[in-house]
Formats: sequence, structure tokens, C-alpha cells
Amino acid sequence: MSASAVPAPPADEAALEAALSAPDGATVAALAALPGDVIILGAGGKMGPSLARMARRAIADPGRRVVAVSRFADARAAEALAADGITVVRADLADPAQVAGLPWAPNVLWLAGQKFGTQGDPVGTWTHNVVASVHAAERYAGARVVCFSTGNVYGRTPVARGGSREADALVPDGEYAASTIGRERVFAAVARRAGSSLLLYRLFYACDLRYGIATELARRVLAREPIDLATGWVNVIWQGDANRLALRALALADAPPVALNVTGAMVAVRALAEEMGAAAGVAPVFTGAEAPDALVASVDALHARLPHEALPLDALCAWAVAWVRGGGRLLDRPTKYAVRDGRF
Repeated sequence: MSASAVPAPPADEAALEAALSAPDGATVAALAALPGDVIILGAGGKMGPSLARMARRAIADPGRRVVAVSRFADARAAEALAADGITVVRADLADPAQVAGLPWAPNVLWLAGQKFGTQGDPVGTWTHNVVASVHAAERYAGARVVCFSTGNVYGRTPVARGGSREADALVPDGEYAASTIGRERVFAAVARRAGSSLLLYRLFYACDLRYGIATELARRVLAREPIDLATGWVNVIWQGDANRLALRALALADAPPVALNVTGAMVAVRALAEEMGAAAGVAPVFTGAEAPDALVASVDALHARLPHEALPLDALCAWAVAWVRGGGRLLDRPTKYAVRDGRF
């Protein structure tokens, strides 16, 4: 863990959104070098709103649009984005006619997909993760695309190996991982035919305080609930960092496509919980023992291609404790990081 001075945590949701959507100089420079509008497909989910706001804050030219596309079941979320200067388009990305009518943009981020409820709705999972991807990949053939994916495409690997690398074979474990590989293959197939530039953004466990591994562990520590150590190692990244890296990754999209693991360094679950316990003044309770394998990533390529200064883990841990203890709003979106059979 870092010995850095911990910055003050966000005091409320407005401050949290401001922190999540704050671009750094590298993000501003990356978007300035890429002409044209930016469109975010699946912008109504966990990361979409703050990512759209960050893009809008990073682009100085008011003539360049940031377009957020989603069904937006929550009308207030759409209204808030529009108030921040973002062009909001309501569309069902599983409907080919609606996708065909979306505005064109040369810079595309695909965030749509389904993980939660995968086990009980395999047809819905493949519809959202693969079928919808076909429509979007065809609509934006020739564009520069960052396609969000997941570390689940690799499956578990021995912890001693240091995490999965981008060139590793993809080994699906369950419907979610298999359908996400399908999403990658769809975008790659269309990119190959159309000569599109594509980056597969394999994100491991972003945390924004309302959800994420850090928040889940903070809740357990504060409630003195046992923390199962069978999945003993994870990667975590502050969502603000993941947002900045996603926008910068547009500049790395290439033909043929490239893949990139995006997350923080591997860290022991025990160490995370103990850091939170120190911040909370509570001794965490553990059960079980660490298995020799886990869903973990090597981030060597990330740091070589997108050097950045991430939010220190001790700050993320302290922020999660403060958020939970202060009664901050939580989303019912468990990461299920401890699942070891691919059933989400």
C-alpha cells in the first residue's frame, strides 16, 4: 500500500461525480488530437454518465459533440447529462433500426452489455453482449472504436504468474465470459473488413464508491462480517482513472485490433481489508484461505502504452470506508469478484 497523504474523500454525490469526471492533461491532449464528435454507446450504465461528462469537460471546442446513447430508463439521468452540455439520444441498442438511425461520430466507445443476472437469462446476455454488438459494429464501421470488455475473458490464472497478459488464450468460464468474447470477435471481424481502428478495453473491477470491490469490502469490514479469502487476489482501479484511460485509449485504437488490460496492480484481498480496517478503526474478520489462482491481470502493457498516476489504493480504501460509514448512496451492483464458477 502507498504511504501517500490521503486526499479528502468526496463529501456527497455531486462531489463524487465531479471527481469521477475530472480529466487530466493527458486526456485533454488525447481528445484534442482526435477530430470529430465522441459517441458513448451504453451511456446509461455505471460508468457511462461520468465518462460522458469527462469527455465534455476535456473537449474545449463547443462545436464538437459528446453524444450519450442509452434507453435511459431514468429520465433524470438523461436530463442531468443534457444540462451538462451532452447530446442525449434515447435508443435501444438491441434494435437494429434504432442503431441505424444513430448519429455518426468518428470516435466511439462501446460500454453496453450485461453481466448481472447472466445465469438466469442467457438469451438476454447474448442479445446484449453479442447481437447488439453486431448492429453497433456495422453502424460505426470505419470509425475509431474502444470496445469495453472484461478480464473474465481470460479465466483464472495462477497468482504466482503475475496475472493474465493480453496475448494469452481466452478461456471462457460461463455464459458471461463466453458472450463477452463473442462481443470482442464481432467488433474485430467488422473492423477487419472495414479497416476500422479498434481497441479491446479489458477492464478489471472499476470502483466508484457507490459500487465496486473496495465498497463491498468496506461494508463487510464495518459490519464485522467475515471476508472469504478463497479469491485472495484482485485488481482494482478508481473509476475516474478508468474513465481517463478509456478516452486516451481512443488514440491507441489500431488496425489490426489491439487489446489492453486496464486496472490497477494485483493486490491481496487481505491487504485491502486490513487497510480499510486501519482507516475504520475496526479489525477485519477473515474466513478460509487463499486459493493459488484468481482472475487477475498483468498491467505491464497498460503502463507502457498509457503511463498515468493512479489514485493510490490507500486513498481508495479510506474513501470507501468514509462513503459507507457516512451513509453514501450505494448501487445494487455486486461485483461478484469471489465467484469461481463463472455463474453470475
